[in-house]
Amino acid sequence: MFDPEKLIRKGLPKAHFKNLSIRSSLAFITYSVVLIAALLFGKIIMDGAPVLFKAEAPFVDFEFLTAKNETLHVFDDEEGVRHQLSASQATEYLKQHPGKEIYNEQTYSYSGGGIAGPIVGTALLTIGAIVIALFFGVSAAIYLAEYAKESPFIHAVRLAILNLAGVPSIVFGLFGFAVFVLAVPVITTLPSERSLLVLPLLSGYSLSFQGWNSSLIAGCATLACMILPVIITAAEESLRAVPQGFRDASLAMGATRWQTIRKCVLPYSLPGILTSSLLAITRVAGETAPIMFTAAVAAKDQMPWDGAKGPLDVLTSQVQALPYHIYTLAARIPASEYTQRAQYGSVFVFLLLVAFLSVGSMILRSRLRAKLKW
Repeated sequence: MFDPEKLIRKGLPKAHFKNLSIRSSLAFITYSVVLIAALLFGKIIMDGAPVLFKAEAPFVDFEFLTAKNETLHVFDDEEGVRHQLSASQATEYLKQHPGKEIYNEQTYSYSGGGIAGPIVGTALLTIGAIVIALFFGVSAAIYLAEYAKESPFIHAVRLAILNLAGVPSIVFGLFGFAVFVLAVPVITTLPSERSLLVLPLLSGYSLSFQGWNSSLIAGCATLACMILPVIITAAEESLRAVPQGFRDASLAMGATRWQTIRKCVLPYSLPGILTSSLLAITRVAGETAPIMFTAAVAAKDQMPWDGAKGPLDVLTSQVQALPYHIYTLAARIPASEYTQRAQYGSVFVFLLLVAFLSVGSMILRSRLRAKLKW
């Protein structure tokens, strides 16, 4: 006689073992990823934290955060004491000890002083890129989600946007160099000799296709192009997630399409848009290749605003950046015990800076989400 209970009991151990095996495998993969990330962050914190934090008050090495980057001078004095001084400190030491002999002097580029310049440059590049990308990305998303009619052309546009997300960063760097550094049009009274095309305007001005040169604005524009696909896609999905009833009710009360979008759709999609900006911040802050071609320099004695007569001078100046600074220390400077402080400290501060920007975006997103409910 057929007994269903025996069949169920017979199949349970095998199914249970299979389910347990799949669950264990997935758990192992998940926790392996977490472990690798924990080991990576642990290594950075273990090597970099002692550079930034001290055992005595004020417990933080503010000089490392606020001093300009300099060459490190290592030498022995007449008593055999070894000194490790930045270029300015070494100059001051020689002034205070005239005629005193020094021995075994060695210099290590970019390894002395602090990293104030790279920190400021990274913050300016990140903020500038996010502002530009949010403006153009949200504008494009509004058009695609609210105005554009479904057609093969619009599908091709969306596909092109998705494909842009997979383009390597080095390609964006070359694109930014060719377009923003060398070819973008500017209005000037003195066109450059390398200008691709000069169109005369009124009062002695000309529209010269000569680019912005290597500058902060060129770097921001290049980084903005990199993150546009992420922001456009996420913003469009956030706009589509707003209930259609909001639009219908607004239009029924006599509002225009733009008033409906601005008052009833866009505010409720802001948390999703901020989520995309959160993902973009981590990518922008860590890129090296694009800014190496368009904005960054390895060493600079002044901050971007030093000697600037206005915001335009700041935007057209070159900047230092932490990713490029770390690359320079790791790839171009011979590794030694004297360069480790700058290397580990720079990586640790860079990690803190990205975490600070990400946490700030998360807090802003959660507050907006708490206020906007439907």
